[in-house]
Amino acid sequence: MSVEIRRGTARFVEREPGRLSHHGFSFGPHLDPERLSFGPMVCHDDHVLGRGTGFEEHPHAGLEIVTWVVSGSVVHRDGTGAEETLHAGDCGVLSAGAGVRHSELAGADGPARFVQVWLTPDDPDTPPRYARATSEAAPGAGLVRLVGDGGPLSVRVAGATLGVARLGAGESLTLPAAARVHAFLATGALLRSSLAEPLAAGDALCVTDGTSYDVTAAVPTEILVWSFA
Repeated sequence: MSVEIRRGTARFVEREPGRLSHHGFSFGPHLDPERLSFGPMVCHDDHVLGRGTGFEEHPHAGLEIVTWVVSGSVVHRDGTGAEETLHAGDCGVLSAGAGVRHSELAGADGPARFVQVWLTPDDPDTPPRYARATSEAAPGAGLVRLVGDGGPLSVRVAGATLGVARLGAGESLTLPAAARVHAFLATGALLRSSLAEPLAAGDALCVTDGTSYDVTAAVPTEILVWSFA
């Protein structure tokens, strides 16, 4: 078994006026050679923004940027002409391609929290594009595909998928069997299992042995599960 627990308390912390960010991988001045990437995943950020604050317009290139809103709302604008307000349970995918500018600000309705993942695409020189979708995840529905084969959204990374599960207390979930699986607890907690001690919101499981494992929620829990072929 090859399962690594990445505790939320071990993430790199960045504080700016109106923003609190937790970086799951090395980012900016925060460097740890043991936490540079996980397959094509090179960034896993958990941001909390104050009302109307966030990231003003800035450039990106050669990245697939996937944003999941946990609470509140996030206003996205980019150089493709897209202007969308994402609410809790919404996901946006910005394929930066050869280059694009975008901004992300918390909505006027109050603070917002979102999880953002950056992936390195198979071809970084494609035209930029943006799409959004709302997840149908609910207790009893299991892992609902959101990005990748069978989902409403796509990324330019072959074999990459994102599924979302919202579990009720005591409900179990079978993680996919893949070369790499990254399961992040956005909210809630998991019971102790063969994989690990109990996990709490902000913790992540990184599985690299291609085996499918079961996890069980201790309380209502939202899990974001990436798999890479």
